[in-house]
Amino acid sequence: MAASNAPETPRQKMINLMYIMLLCMLALNVSSDVLGGFELVGDSLSRSTENATHQNESLYSDLQDFYDQNPEKAGEWYARAQEVKAVCDSIYRFIDGLKLEIAIKADGEDADLNDIQRKEDVNAPAFVMLPPTGDKGEQLEMVMTSFRNHMTAMISDSLKQKIILDNFSTEPSEKAKTQGLDWQTSMFDNMPVSAVLTYFSKLQNDVRYAEGEVLHTLTANIDEGDFRVNQIKAYVIPNSQNIVRGNSYRANIVLSAEDSTMRPRIFVNGAELDHEKNGLYEVPTGSTGVFPVKGYIEMQHSDGTVRTYNFDESYTVVEPTATVSNTMMNVLYAGIDNQLSISVPGVPNQMVQASVNNGTLTRSGNGWVAKPVNINEECIVTVSANMDGRMQNVARMPFRVKALPEPRAFIMYTDTKGVERRYRGGTGLMKKYLLDAPGIIAALDDDLLDVPFTVLSFETLIYDSMGNTNVEVSNGTNFSQRQKSQIRALQRGSRFFISRIKAVGPDKIEQNLSPMEIIIN
Repeated sequence: MAASNAPETPRQKMINLMYIMLLCMLALNVSSDVLGGFELVGDSLSRSTENATHQNESLYSDLQDFYDQNPEKAGEWYARAQEVKAVCDSIYRFIDGLKLEIAIKADGEDADLNDIQRKEDVNAPAFVMLPPTGDKGEQLEMVMTSFRNHMTAMISDSLKQKIILDNFSTEPSEKAKTQGLDWQTSMFDNMPVSAVLTYFSKLQNDVRYAEGEVLHTLTANIDEGDFRVNQIKAYVIPNSQNIVRGNSYRANIVLSAEDSTMRPRIFVNGAELDHEKNGLYEVPTGSTGVFPVKGYIEMQHSDGTVRTYNFDESYTVVEPTATVSNTMMNVLYAGIDNQLSISVPGVPNQMVQASVNNGTLTRSGNGWVAKPVNINEECIVTVSANMDGRMQNVARMPFRVKALPEPRAFIMYTDTKGVERRYRGGTGLMKKYLLDAPGIIAALDDDLLDVPFTVLSFETLIYDSMGNTNVEVSNGTNFSQRQKSQIRALQRGSRFFISRIKAVGPDKIEQNLSPMEIIIN
């Protein structure tokens, strides 16, 4: 059955242009008399929609006739057409309901959609469509999204798909985005009744356009299986060419153009495939390696001749595997979050599960966080993945659990090149760096572990010129004013000590750190 395309007509393009011009004039605060122009556009849209409806009814009638003649061949496309009709009529009635609600809100219970009195009312649309008084805008956005996805899934022409996606787009304009407005607000907030009703009429026209495009595609598909093409090839379409041992290899073996009323004979690896399989080839895998899927398809054409179409594919069976790596080092530390990367080749991250026997293991973005509890007890990470609809264990990875290393005290300073450095004591340090430093810090002497420690208190032991020892206590991480004054008075070559340093880490355990000897350079 031949079916012509239905591109957008010059009349439809003119209607769309008129609607855009009226919206622009409204944005320029043109007199409310201009709102009457929306009625002209609305009338044109109604006539265009009515014509599209008649054309669609003709296509439905053709599909019905073809189904009556050959229900086996046309059955699938006829059923899809009935589905399309139900979906399109449903959204059309939904938009009709929105029109009536807004009209009643503007003119009262006696409102007439063909004779709106308060065309300029900018409150009625927002009252029905937007929170807090209404939620129909959100409903319309969801309905439009579902509708465009449903319709485009039935059309293979990318240009026609784009037209439908554009007609039912719920993306706010660039101007609306810059103002922080979503699609609902930009379409219905502070918009007059006349403009909104005209927009709804345009949506209904777009519904009938999309309906027509899908119907043209469905009528064309009925004859697709008659082999009126210039080339026919056999294809093997596997679920995957890399199979984990223990799972099944599955593949659909088909012709690129197929008539469902004439089933071909399929021979795979020397044996004929059961007709009841409908081209599904399935074989269990018991060993690893590369295995062939080779054979041919015999197809009888309408003239009685039988032609053969060869195919030659292969699939690979691999051992179950997973990768588990500790992004910090090859052990886990108790009391802190240990970042882990867990993946299974060929399996999406969301279909991978993991657990531990010591502590907790939780997802964190694209990775995992392990927090073991018991020190010196092995922590085993068990990984499973959803393969062919069932969970399968693919790896068990043991880790040693250790306590956090003892931190040490440092003085952070910035050298003349602007590089941050840690001073450990025992060597000379310029007084300027020492005075610029706010205090001391506690950290692990390991660049791979970034574990936060907090200094609770420390003492400075500074000798004055008389040989007396001045002891000052800082209740925190920073030098006190008295400590700063005493350090400032020290001469080059002088020494003092920082001792009784107390710090606490993420495990909440207080520790006494080793003292530091500071030498003024």
